[in-house]
Amino acid sequence: MDKIRVVVTGMGVVCPIGLNREEFWTNLVAGKSGIDTISRFDASNSSVKVAGEVKGFDAANYMDLKVAQRTRRGVHLAIPATNEAIAQAELNLEKEPLDRIGIISSNMMEHRFIAEGWTSLQGGKRRADPLFFTKASPSVVSLQLGLQLGVKGPNTSVNSLCASGTDTIGTAMNFIRLGYADVMLAAASDASLDDMTISALNVLGALTREPDPAKACRPFDANRSGFVYGEGCGVLVLESLEHAQKRNAPIFAEIGGVGWGFDAFDTTAPQSETEAMTMKSAIREAGITPDEVDFVNAHGTSTRLNDVSETRALKMVFGERAYKVPISANKSMFGHMITAGGAVEVIGAILSINNSMLPPTIHYETPDPDCDLDYVPNKARPAELNVCLKDSFGLGGQNCCMVLKKYKES
Repeated sequence: MDKIRVVVTGMGVVCPIGLNREEFWTNLVAGKSGIDTISRFDASNSSVKVAGEVKGFDAANYMDLKVAQRTRRGVHLAIPATNEAIAQAELNLEKEPLDRIGIISSNMMEHRFIAEGWTSLQGGKRRADPLFFTKASPSVVSLQLGLQLGVKGPNTSVNSLCASGTDTIGTAMNFIRLGYADVMLAAASDASLDDMTISALNVLGALTREPDPAKACRPFDANRSGFVYGEGCGVLVLESLEHAQKRNAPIFAEIGGVGWGFDAFDTTAPQSETEAMTMKSAIREAGITPDEVDFVNAHGTSTRLNDVSETRALKMVFGERAYKVPISANKSMFGHMITAGGAVEVIGAILSINNSMLPPTIHYETPDPDCDLDYVPNKARPAELNVCLKDSFGLGGQNCCMVLKKYKES
């Protein structure tokens, strides 16, 4: 039995380099960084000075004030990104059976909000936010989007840390293939950028302490010193090909295949062998060979261990051809959005395919002998692109990789 083909018909973005899809792509291909000195909170006493913040965003411009007051920033970022994706997909909810449209999300709980909730109970105050659970729940994004849109199909959430965004899309694809929905919104949002989160990861040694934003996030460069925390949201409309064709929807890419794998190795250190296994699984599921992959949208976190591990894994998958496959690390421009990063980067990969342009890996200056592949350094490159391999590797070893294809009718 042939698998149901799943296509992407709409995309929406809110992130450090753009409050919409057009801004995002323009800045991505121009190599413009959204990483800057932290302004969301007082970082004067922290050794971590930079982050990828979403600036110029006012929730009141995108939603009813009551909705904004009763929800957190992760939802705020998701609502305009979702509306943009639905508009691009030309999806008229009034003409669709709402029980055949579902939502799946990924979201990092906002740790500062949880800490403040606990503090409010101390010192005799005994005053809890009655909406605490719905605000802090990991499922809050899919829940709120479902309420806003009124769609009644599958509504759930996933979390595999840094692999979550790609995992969300892959799981949404499977809901369609299994027949539970004709349309799925895959919404990955992360607004966990706060002093509590930064402090914890700083103690772990995962974040860069480089104070210069132009040198902070430099994937695969010999002088990389840790990742830059970011925030943002990426939303994709996925449909069965049959449903998209029936309503004459625009089609921007096909989800060829997805692979999942778990390192079972260490809570922080990655394992190249499992990363390679996950890549191969996605390629096999897509019904192609490694020789058909035109480019890689890398996980590329700018940490000492991860960049070397990903490079080794790519060599295991592609062999000598690894030196000929261009690799773009989008995080060099907006940092690591944790649960949202994979989805935003998938959108970047789809736009790369549709515009025949490889975005650069910026801030690349000093080659690392352990990272010796073609990382499209500093300047975008035109190229005929048909197939992309997207890597996402979660902290702790939760991995998800995806093959994206230029859409062809047969």
